[in-house]
Amino acid sequence: MPKFKTIVKALVPLAVLGLAGFWVLTIPHPLTADQLPKHTADVTNGEKLFHASGCHSCHLPSKDSGLDEASVAGGAPLKTPIGTLYPPNLTPDPETGIGKWSDVDFVNAMQKGIGKDGEHLIPAFPYTSYAHMSTEDVLDIKAYLATLPAVKNAVPQHEVTALPLIRRGLGLWKYVGLKDAKFVNDPAQSASWNRGAYLVNGAGHCAECHTPRTFYMASDDAKFLGGGPHPDGQGKVPSLRDLVGRGKYKDAADLVSAFQDGEAMGYEHLSSGGMGAVQSNLSKLPVEDLNAIAEYLLSLK
Repeated sequence: MPKFKTIVKALVPLAVLGLAGFWVLTIPHPLTADQLPKHTADVTNGEKLFHASGCHSCHLPSKDSGLDEASVAGGAPLKTPIGTLYPPNLTPDPETGIGKWSDVDFVNAMQKGIGKDGEHLIPAFPYTSYAHMSTEDVLDIKAYLATLPAVKNAVPQHEVTALPLIRRGLGLWKYVGLKDAKFVNDPAQSASWNRGAYLVNGAGHCAECHTPRTFYMASDDAKFLGGGPHPDGQGKVPSLRDLVGRGKYKDAADLVSAFQDGEAMGYEHLSSGGMGAVQSNLSKLPVEDLNAIAEYLLSLK
């Protein structure tokens, strides 16, 4: 017994140091207001990026709420391998939405994965892709959201075991899972190709589903957009590479038609696994953006 007590006494300081190290390494590091660029918001651009980002797909109200399903009042359950998440209310309601959020609150959530109260956000919210967007574009999305009708809707708490510990642990995960370098145009490519790459890799967050994950749940860049397990744990998500070579689409025009018309014009494969909602969002984009997305995707062999 004395020997056991000696071992315990030796381990206690190590455990304390380990916990202290964990706490320090997982401290959130949000931006401050003076780090934001000076920017006059462009609501029209914000609306386009709102659709490209698929905000409505995740932030719609639950079917039994009685609220307008066209709103982004949040609350529809999102089932994930770690539990059920309830995306928040994005309308400008001051009590249950983001009406009291500052610009820096919004940018921190979108690009740093840090909530208004300073907590790490679960990356089911695709801030790992939004991080690549320009901060000006993110501010434009906020400006557009501010024009929407305010809807009072307090969404449920996430149903995730040990949620506070998981949130804190995400501070470690971000060292490998959050690559926040802004998108840079490739001078060897056309302006349209670069626009498509920006939309696919930033606002469109296609890689969040179409790129498989490593064992520590970061995107496997070696298999970028190569398809993989569905994020909800059921089924698979197809590859977005070599779409013409694999006979998925005839050409860029065919892919643009799929974005615009979906299953209504025979593109049934766009109606499953969540792609129906994605296609609905894409259909609202200007045709030049759809052409750009198609040009970029069809360049991936």
